[in-house]
Amino acid sequence: MKLIKNIFARCWALWGLISFVATFILAYLPFLICFFIKDERKSQVYFKTISAYWMKAWLLLIGCRIKIHGIENFQPEKNYVVIFNHNALLDIPLSSPFLPGVNKTIAKSSFAKIPIFGLYYAKGSVLVDRKNNASRAKSFEDMKATLKKGFHMCIYPEGTRNRTNEIIKPFFDGAFKLAIDTNKEIIPCIIKGTKIAMPIEKKFYLMPATLELYFLNPVSPENTTVKELNTKLYNIMKQNCIEKEI
Repeated sequence: MKLIKNIFARCWALWGLISFVATFILAYLPFLICFFIKDERKSQVYFKTISAYWMKAWLLLIGCRIKIHGIENFQPEKNYVVIFNHNALLDIPLSSPFLPGVNKTIAKSSFAKIPIFGLYYAKGSVLVDRKNNASRAKSFEDMKATLKKGFHMCIYPEGTRNRTNEIIKPFFDGAFKLAIDTNKEIIPCIIKGTKIAMPIEKKFYLMPATLELYFLNPVSPENTTVKELNTKLYNIMKQNCIEKEI
């Protein structure tokens, strides 16, 4: 049974790759229209709409059902720093398209160099080379500018995918410093199911699964330090990961 499951998962991963490329090609021409929209907010709204339709179509094709909880925690006239746990590459197409409101995600600058796809990737991202101090400093200012425009800023405070035996890795301070500097509340989000669909320890492996986003209550950065905010959000997310059996 285990052998059959592994064979299926590899074949399904191939289907996942083929369907990802095919649906991306279909979405690409409509996506290019956003560069002709002069108003940045309208351009990003259009981009997010295209992204959501693309991801819904692709996730349906690979047998992954989406459930979203806690949308009511977003107030219409406010924008937030939104932080996510990070277990698989599949987290990325979930975080931005299904977040209510216009947003950008902090992302690796190296991915923007991929031909054709890189243009799409960069449109929805604040790019950073984490090995370069100047790039990290610039990305922090770009994130502050993104929040100032009224967009949400999406961040994975673990930095990279969780390859440890811990349910969640220690957080870097960037998201919490950003929230304090901009006085923006933080909404933690728990992603569930991607670890089953795409286990990090297995290469070229994909299984149909139910994928869930749990948006939790906003946390204010007022009257706290970066370290205190880091610890508070870490404990909230760890406890919720345990309760939701991530």
